[in-house]
Amino acid sequence: MKILVCISKTPDTTAKIAFTDNNTKFDTAGVQWIINPYDEWYALVRAIELKEKDPATVIHLITVGGADAEPVIRKALALGGDEAIRVNADSQDSFYIASQIATVAKEGGYDLIFTGKETIDYNGSAIGGMVAELLDMPFISLAAKLELNGTAATLTREIEGGEEVNEVSLPIVVSAQKGMAEQRIPNMRGIMAARTKPLKVVEPAAVDALTSVTSFGLPPAKAGVKLVPADNVEELVRLLHEEAKAI
Repeated sequence: MKILVCISKTPDTTAKIAFTDNNTKFDTAGVQWIINPYDEWYALVRAIELKEKDPATVIHLITVGGADAEPVIRKALALGGDEAIRVNADSQDSFYIASQIATVAKEGGYDLIFTGKETIDYNGSAIGGMVAELLDMPFISLAAKLELNGTAATLTREIEGGEEVNEVSLPIVVSAQKGMAEQRIPNMRGIMAARTKPLKVVEPAAVDALTSVTSFGLPPAKAGVKLVPADNVEELVRLLHEEAKAI
C-alpha cells in the first residue's frame, strides 16, 4: 500500500501574531514553526500505525512550500515517513495548493491520501475535498476512525448527535480529526534516520491561483468587564440592550 500524507507548516500556537506590508503579509520574524497538529497527530500517526500493521506500506509526505519548510518536513520524516516531496511554491490559495498535491498524487498512484481536517492558521478545511475532486476519488471528511480490510476502508465520522460509519473502496482521500490516532514524539533513532531519508524538491505545475490576500486584521481588543450587583436587574437589562446589543 502507498500512503500520501499532506503536511503543512504553521506557526506555533504561542506565536505572537503581527502583519507587515500594510497588513497584507504575516510577519514571520521570530515565529516558531511546527507541523500543523491535525496533519501530525492524526493523519501522519494513523499512517504510521497502518505501516506498523503492514510493513510493506510506504508513507510519502508532501508539502507545498519554500525551503524554510524543510525542518518541519524532517520532523515528519523522523516520526515515521519514508520519504518526502516538497513542491517549491509559496501560496495561500487552497485551489493552487490542492492542484500541486493532486499533480504529484496522480504520478504516485497512492491508495490512501491523508490530510488533517484543517490547518490551525487558516482553518479552511478545503484542501482534502479539492484534492479528491481533482483526482476523482471518494472523500471522507472529519474522520475520527479508520480501519482497513484489504482494499476496503471503514471510517467513522462524528456528526450532530452521534456517529456516521462509511464503507468505501480504495483509493480514497481522508481528512483526519481528533480520535484518529494519538500524538507521538520522534525518538532518537527516528531523528537520526530522518537526516538521510529522501526529500525530493519538485517545481510547481502551472496553475493559476483563484484567491489572494488583500489584508489581514487582528480581532478587536477585549473591553473591560462591567460588574452588576445581583439585585440591580434593571441595569443589567439596560447594558445588555444598549451596549452589548444582545437583547
